[in-house]
Amino acid sequence: MRYCNIMPGSWEGQYIRLEVRSAKNLQVPSERIPAGIYVFIKVDSRKCWKSAVRVLSSDKSIAWGDSVTLTQASPSLSVELRASYEVDRTLGNGEFIGKLQTSWNDLLDNENEPFELFFPPIRNVTPSLALKATVVHACDTQDSAPFDSLVDCEIARETDAGHAQYAEYTTSKTVSHLNGAVGRFQLVLDRCPVDHPDHAAALTNLARARLQGYIQNDLQDIHATTSLFREALALRPQGHPNHTLSLFHLIAALIWCYVKERTAVFIHKSLQLCCKLLPLCPEGTYLRNIAIDAAVNYVISECNNLPINAPDEGIRFRRVVLELCPLGHQRRPITLTTLALTLKARFQDRGSIDDLEESIQLGREAISLCPEGHSDRGTCLNNLAFSLDSRFDHKGKSHDLDEAISMHEEALSLWPVGHKFRSVSLDNLGGALRTHFNICGDVDDTNRAVSLYRDALTLRPPGHPRRDTTLNNLALALQERCGKLHVIEDLNEAIDLYRESLRLKQLDPPERHRHLTNLSSALCCRFTQTRNDEDIEEATRLCQESLAVLPQLHPDRHDSYSRICEAYISRYQIQHNPADLSLAMENFWLASRHPTQGFPSRLVDAYTWAVKAEQHVDGSALEAYSTFFELLDAHLGTQSSTTSRREAATAFHYARSLPVDAASCAIRSDNLRRVVELAEQGRGQQWSLASRLRSPLEDLQSTNPKLAHKFSELSKQLSDAQGSATITDKAAAEVAETKYRRIMTQWEAAVAEIRYLRGFFRFLLPPSYEDLQVAARNGPVIILIASTYSCSAIVVPTSGEPYYVHFPRITLPHLEKLKDDFAKAILHTARMRPEEPRKKLQVLLRIVWDEIMLPIVNVLQHDLKLRHRSRIWLCPTAAFTSIPLHAANPFRVNVDRSGSESCLEDLYICSYTPTLSALIRARQAMKTCATSSFAAIGQSQPGAGQGDVLPAVDSELEPVHTLVPPNIKFTNVSKDEATQAGALNALQCNTWVHLACHGKQDLEQPYNSCFAMRDKPVTLLDIMENNSPQAEFAFLSACHTAVGDEDTPDEAIHLAAGLQFSGFKSVVGTLWGVSDALAKHIVEAFYKKMFEDLEDGVIDCTRAAWALNRATQAVKTKVPLEQRMVFIHIASSIPDELYANLDYRLDQETVGV
Repeated sequence: MRYCNIMPGSWEGQYIRLEVRSAKNLQVPSERIPAGIYVFIKVDSRKCWKSAVRVLSSDKSIAWGDSVTLTQASPSLSVELRASYEVDRTLGNGEFIGKLQTSWNDLLDNENEPFELFFPPIRNVTPSLALKATVVHACDTQDSAPFDSLVDCEIARETDAGHAQYAEYTTSKTVSHLNGAVGRFQLVLDRCPVDHPDHAAALTNLARARLQGYIQNDLQDIHATTSLFREALALRPQGHPNHTLSLFHLIAALIWCYVKERTAVFIHKSLQLCCKLLPLCPEGTYLRNIAIDAAVNYVISECNNLPINAPDEGIRFRRVVLELCPLGHQRRPITLTTLALTLKARFQDRGSIDDLEESIQLGREAISLCPEGHSDRGTCLNNLAFSLDSRFDHKGKSHDLDEAISMHEEALSLWPVGHKFRSVSLDNLGGALRTHFNICGDVDDTNRAVSLYRDALTLRPPGHPRRDTTLNNLALALQERCGKLHVIEDLNEAIDLYRESLRLKQLDPPERHRHLTNLSSALCCRFTQTRNDEDIEEATRLCQESLAVLPQLHPDRHDSYSRICEAYISRYQIQHNPADLSLAMENFWLASRHPTQGFPSRLVDAYTWAVKAEQHVDGSALEAYSTFFELLDAHLGTQSSTTSRREAATAFHYARSLPVDAASCAIRSDNLRRVVELAEQGRGQQWSLASRLRSPLEDLQSTNPKLAHKFSELSKQLSDAQGSATITDKAAAEVAETKYRRIMTQWEAAVAEIRYLRGFFRFLLPPSYEDLQVAARNGPVIILIASTYSCSAIVVPTSGEPYYVHFPRITLPHLEKLKDDFAKAILHTARMRPEEPRKKLQVLLRIVWDEIMLPIVNVLQHDLKLRHRSRIWLCPTAAFTSIPLHAANPFRVNVDRSGSESCLEDLYICSYTPTLSALIRARQAMKTCATSSFAAIGQSQPGAGQGDVLPAVDSELEPVHTLVPPNIKFTNVSKDEATQAGALNALQCNTWVHLACHGKQDLEQPYNSCFAMRDKPVTLLDIMENNSPQAEFAFLSACHTAVGDEDTPDEAIHLAAGLQFSGFKSVVGTLWGVSDALAKHIVEAFYKKMFEDLEDGVIDCTRAAWALNRATQAVKTKVPLEQRMVFIHIASSIPDELYANLDYRLDQETVGV
């Protein structure tokens, strides 16, 4: 307790100890939020007592427990309640709340019993003060604090007068009272310079009065007022007793700035300050309840109402808003869905599947917080459906579209006739049904979409601000229905609707261009049916008009380019004017290069360009293909993970033939070097990009760290600047365009600077033919091209020009059938006894020999003069990847009956490589050597759900251990030790690995393909992340380890490729299922050849292809054909320093074979 004695003298030794206990129903007349409340007791004209300043509790009450000792010499006294606006040092006496007169006798009447004093009501609420008076006969003055003297100083008097006039203004709204308060507070501020201890309090009093005048429209200079609050906050840093209140005052001022001016910067700054304020005000406190929660909720709501801004800064902003909405917060659902929409917008801009997936996750959380009956459920359903629509567009998974339609249906049911969002829901459900119609072709979908749009149109009569949107949507549905049913009346109505929507946008330039392009598209459609030249001329003119009104970097300019391409192509197909074709190709180029668009839409443009150029035999086809590959490479580079890169690539499943089509186009252009470059540029991008992301910037960092940092920062700025180009205001668009060009110039300069460094001259450029020919240093590489336009091969020799090999009787349908026949034949052999002849398989391998490999062998023998048993590398594409080319065999006897005709593996030592770049990377990695060590990993009894018992695994590993040279460190990882962690550790710590277990190919998600272990599987992703730079060789005695998925065959996403990526230079993998009982024969024969005649006990992984060749020959009598040809060797070129010796050794080994 606090004690203060007021003792002018002693009267009969009697005293009253007055305990100030508590107060309740406290109201401040001015409605200003106080720092605290105190009790003021005035004894006479010179002496007073003040209680401590206490902070109000959430129920507007205060508990004190302070005491004052009075003498009978003070027969009367006044008791006041006052509001203080400072917690520690007070400026003046604060704002007057209430006053009562009492006396010694009144106090004695309530001796020893608590009693209440009731003050005059404020806004119909009566404040009260609880006291307790106790008569004492002796006063212990030993610890007494001195009494306070009433001080009559100018700044205190003027401050109190200012508070009084401000309170009067709050009640009466009389401007003279406000002016009086502002004048007095300004006078006080003038008397309290910057170094004065009350300067911050004086600033706050003046600013608060000015802000109230601004709120009531009696004052206008809000920015000067806000500056006063900022200055006060600067004088009260965190830790200062008045910091919290000053922080709130500034937030309140910024909110009112936003209310009046609607400038986003005010609400952004308010959000930042709210994040600082909330931790300082726990829930349940007075300030939190009375003001802060309301202010924060307002800031959250207004932030959620701001336009969606997709760049990184916009995402960060939305995440901060979400931090203010913990679980249980009433605005969390809407804040979640707003962040979800922002992420979806960034996905549309940049194409990162991670953004879309997170958007859907956030949307699902929002719905989970909105059970049936929740007011926000319809909005959250609608927005999640939008994200599911986008994922369907991206991945093509029907369940996403079905779920989106279901959610749109539920949202519509929640917004009945009369609801403000019903027309929105009708439009959105119609859009989802249109998508379903375009995929499935069910006319009921488009009929219902038309009906929904017509219902929406009735809810958006003439004069409705969104009527033009529904007119457009209805026109689109009718146009699409016409495409299906060929009812010209639908198309005519669509054109009329487009024209009506266009009339509504006569005075709205930011939207008008979209209506121009939509009408243009419909006119193009009608022109192709009616051949009415007026339609196509108008369509062309409309597109030109839309382009004329749009700035160069306006995002919708891209759509205008696409539409005008449609118009020129339509006119060319009818009128055959070469100028139209040329203009179409030029605008395809512009659309695909438009920088404000995300990569996905530009990729569609490049793809369409390539298809149309091929269709009309235009010379720009090769450039179109190159553009597509460059954009796809850049697009994949924006993805944040390996799986998201694959998801992004498979979204363009319709374009998966482009690499081989591009190569075929270059063949038809008689540009064989370009064939090699294009075939490489469009294939194996997952591995190429992963390798690039792992090394080039690391290489640059080690070479020039300053330049590496500069390039990284500029890349991020450039990405953000693309998003800012979506501003439609002309002046702002010009500023954005200038900014974008400036950053782009800096970025290009940084790239040029990097390319000037030694070893970086090809930085971010696709490899040239000269770069790629390095892959053929140790033997020719044969690229087999399977395209709709032609099927052929290109032989890349060690030096000189590539050779073209034509397959006159092979087309893509033939290859697809051959692939399917092989799959069926392999399945058929599983039901056969080992000794039965594989006649069906032999017939198929004979076709491969006669139609595919024999023409290639002729070139190798006659043109390249390639020696018998030399190394060759097969690089198949598309359908060729599923055909066992290495096993090509005529299965015929020589004409002179001297023996069987030679097959491919009799003539050459075959290896595979997914791309030339992969072979080059393996060759470069061979330059680093480490002490050899060998690990045998075997798991015969995998964990639950991973496969059956493999009884022959242990017997397979025994000869491996026996055959490994004794000087090589050997580790056996099997049984309980063969866990996921144990296997990964063995892969990382050993240079040679043999793996015998179940292998599982995941066709849906190939990165989940795996090896089965005791506890849990080792996936392809695990292997890729398990960097093993010193690794050399891996033998994968497991099923399906060297075959990719159907969606992206040219990407070679399989376990063998993953091991190669992680560091293994040479890998033996499998094309299909492996027999547990028969694999051990191949394995034993392989290692016998691998380790025989070693020089000084040094094991050499470059012998792997030769050893596998010899092993399959050695076990012909034990192992049936399909189990011999299942094993293939991948990559492993030969380092320069070993090439001469190995070439001699192989030649010597094969003499007389």
